Amino acid sequence: MDDKIEDKIEVIFEGLKQKSITKQTIYRNTKETFDQLRVIAAEVAEQLSQRITEVDSGVVIEYRNINDFEFQIKFSGDLLVFVMHSNVITFPEDHELMSNPYVEDDFRRRFFGHIMAYNFMADSIKYSRMTDPGYLLARFLVNVENHFYLEGVTQLDLPFSDIADNVIDDKALRLFIESTMIASVNNDLMAPDLDDIKRITVKQKMENQQVSRGQKLGFSFSYEQHQQM
Repeated sequence: MDDKIEDKIEVIFEGLKQKSITKQTIYRNTKETFDQLRVIAAEVAEQLSQRITEVDSGVVIEYRNINDFEFQIKFSGDLLVFVMHSNVITFPEDHELMSNPYVEDDFRRRFFGHIMAYNFMADSIKYSRMTDPGYLLARFLVNVENHFYLEGVTQLDLPFSDIADNVIDDKALRLFIESTMIASVNNDLMAPDLDDIKRITVKQKMENQQVSRGQKLGFSFSYEQHQQM
């Protein structure tokens, strides 16, 4: 085989080997983090349930294990859905993470596993209201060295600004879960405008759709504020 061709094969092989090893490590790190989150979420739900039962036994707070890649926390009228994605991702060069000195120093740090936290109205799932929206609260990114970066709504107000300093531990994961719950609780339902509900279709009536139900205001992400400054 020609030496130049052999050299190119070696370059391709080394690149694939390094990326493959990196992504496999990130996947394992992300899965371990997700399983840690699962345990902490169950603990938080149990602690809150015990406390709220003393005040109002009608308020239900519960942890729900859905599958290996999803769990939920139901509390009052809210449902938090945590989902781990199996794919490893990276970002465009103009993303703020890509210019971080810690990330720039090692190409392996440019790749991340990701865990998403969504907020739904609990009744949307209970009554299978397929058109009801859910809202992304945060994206928790995990790298090859078990450092994390959190992209989230401004309501989270978490002190995790530099991935170089953010090492995954139980304290950080608990703060993440508790903060998503606070953001959900503080985002109240707003009544729809009368003009939006003064007419309904026969389909809505036949399917018993609750057209007058409120919707949450939604959330603004921290990066959106940065873009406006």
